[in-house]
Amino acid sequence: MAQLATPPSSIHISTHPCVRAKLSQIRSKDVNARETQSLVHEIALIVACDALASELQTVSSGTGETPLGYEYTTETISPKIALVPILRSGLGMVDALQSLLPAPVAVHHLGLFREPTTLQPVEYYNNLPYHRPSNSSADHTLSLHPDIAILLDPIIATGGTSVAAIQTLLEWGVKKVIVIAILASVGGLRRAIAEGGREGEVEIWVGGCDPEVDSRGMIRPGMGDVGDRLFLTIGK
Repeated sequence: MAQLATPPSSIHISTHPCVRAKLSQIRSKDVNARETQSLVHEIALIVACDALASELQTVSSGTGETPLGYEYTTETISPKIALVPILRSGLGMVDALQSLLPAPVAVHHLGLFREPTTLQPVEYYNNLPYHRPSNSSADHTLSLHPDIAILLDPIIATGGTSVAAIQTLLEWGVKKVIVIAILASVGGLRRAIAEGGREGEVEIWVGGCDPEVDSRGMIRPGMGDVGDRLFLTIGK
């Protein structure tokens, strides 16, 4: 496992023993799709706990009553957030975040793939809502434009996909992008922070870091193509 010599304050690499052990497990070629999904979920949950503890605040939301009739102050989180998984592999992290958050939040999707020759990202799907909801919206609270977008992508290899997705979200109008990933390369992390946005606009939280990528843009040693492993499309 590699470590950045002097990581920027906006890059956070987990040192949690359980994350390191689970990364060791998920790297194996013998782990099947169901086990891969479970490990992605578990690592994402631990990394997200640290990320959200740092990035969110608690605010009072009113009062409630216990089964014994005692009144208490209710609390919720702030600011408003939305989840944005990158298709396909980011879908494997959504359930972990949804189980962690205290209330439902909007989930938007970005589809990007790397062009095989240039390794440059190509966007093929974007369902970010480019309109403000009307007052008659059935679920107005879920539709409001978020302050923070939580970008979910298991792998940050060359960093190109992360940069493209971050820039898309900032152009959409969010104030900050929090990237949650399972594994990254040293170069990918540095590029995502350097090119993704201005200082304070991007934070990256990742389970682990490997030293390099190979000629195909895959992390070495890495954990393979997570999307293929999750959806049994290896060799497509």
